[in-house]
Amino acid sequence: MAQAKKRKKFFDVEIPLLKKDTQLFAYSLEELEGRIIKYDLTRLLRGKNALLTLRVSTKDKTPTSIPKEIMLLPYFLAKMVRKGTNYVEDSFSLQCKDAQIRIKPFLITRRKVSRAVRKALRNKAKEELILYLKGKTTEAIFQEIIQNKLQKTLSLKLKKIYPLSLCEIRVLKVEKELEKKPAKEKVSKVAESKTEEEEEDVLEESEEIDSSEGE
Repeated sequence: MAQAKKRKKFFDVEIPLLKKDTQLFAYSLEELEGRIIKYDLTRLLRGKNALLTLRVSTKDKTPTSIPKEIMLLPYFLAKMVRKGTNYVEDSFSLQCKDAQIRIKPFLITRRKVSRAVRKALRNKAKEELILYLKGKTTEAIFQEIIQNKLQKTLSLKLKKIYPLSLCEIRVLKVEKELEKKPAKEKVSKVAESKTEEEEEDVLEESEEIDSSEGE
């Protein structure tokens, strides 16, 4: 008898970051591993043209997605730049709690400013972002960008140098996920320290016994 031909079917894939789910077409659950999802955030962000990239993970047999990149589309930024203003952009890599990420802030001043002011804004933005994101997870950072919380916090800090008409994160990308240290190492270290203490106690007891016998 001829073998039954495999058919593709739809699988529900969770997007925890957005509290939504989507469907992907595949032959099996294993085939979904590593698949890339492109999600348009324009409607969610009320007209702000942004694209979210996620990677599918099938760990624990439950398809879910992990955010990898969020990017403002170029035509949105071109639309926001007005005559008589300056824009300031930068690109640098930093380490957060669980990954190495690349972030690209994009700032627009209310009026034309000198090169010195633009440089001060660029340096201050980099300094504040490194301090602010250092102890956060990538998921928390993506969440704050979508909710516009990160941009508002940064704008208030930069306002002391010069007021901005726009303060955005043009790109946030996960470059490399950091390996989690296994919990077993900590347990083994505790066990080792205990055994060392026990050995010291035994040695002390033997010394006491020897001294009492000598007397």
